[in-house]
Amino acid sequence: MNTDAVSAAMIPSRPAWRSLLWTVLFTALWPWLIYSLPVLPESGLAALAVRLMVHGLIALGLWLGLEHTDLTPGQRRATWLVIMVPFTLWAAVAWTAAINGVFRTGASPLPMLPAAILLPVIIGAPLLLLSKRMGQLLDAMPTTWLIALQLYRIFGSQWLAYWLRGVLPGLWALPAGTGDVLTGLLAVPAAIALATGTAEGRKAAILWNIFGLVDFAVAITLGLIASPGPFQLVVPNGPSMVVDAFPNVLTPAFVVPSSILLHALSLRQLRRSSRAGAARH
Repeated sequence: MNTDAVSAAMIPSRPAWRSLLWTVLFTALWPWLIYSLPVLPESGLAALAVRLMVHGLIALGLWLGLEHTDLTPGQRRATWLVIMVPFTLWAAVAWTAAINGVFRTGASPLPMLPAAILLPVIIGAPLLLLSKRMGQLLDAMPTTWLIALQLYRIFGSQWLAYWLRGVLPGLWALPAGTGDVLTGLLAVPAAIALATGTAEGRKAAILWNIFGLVDFAVAITLGLIASPGPFQLVVPNGPSMVVDAFPNVLTPAFVVPSSILLHALSLRQLRRSSRAGAARH
């Protein structure tokens, strides 16, 4: 029995869909709290908690995935460290740069924020997509994990709250916030569909990944052309873009490239599982 079949057997459909309802309620509650309690986002604690949670979930998911492999305990620890040490260093560098205002408009003649978004993807994607050890890890992990993990994208609803408060322009906040919320909410149904082991479920998972990547492409493009700087093409009516300061800048500088890499890994995993299934038949 493969890992997808095990996942399907372990996920009761009704409780899973019931948990989705709680997710919807929380998704609505989060922007309401940010809108109603300005001290919450102003303190920065909520934003920092979300970033730490994302980092912790990725670290935990990687460790659990390694426990499903045939690697020895020493090899599992070494693999985990090889991935998590540079990942944590990257988080620390982004965090320090954000605190020191490196990503603020005009702080440097170089476009630091676009570089923080794109460079980790340009460097990390080939390493993760071509690594044999990573392929072995993906083969051992349930294909639903990398999808369900991105449930954290529902916290992107904060951008909608900032728009309602008049802090961010709707030109960027509406598509970016809505796309994040939909990606996060659809992560659960996509994982449930994939766990059934059907071709339709696999197609749903692929479409979910594509949707999540398109969401980032739209948000990054609109952010570049609407933010003050060398790439600005549009001056939005009302408030200007203000996502270059700590702690909100950690979303584009760290969470966004991390999520893009998770999408890439999920697509690689789905492709490998499809080939493995075809080989068995």
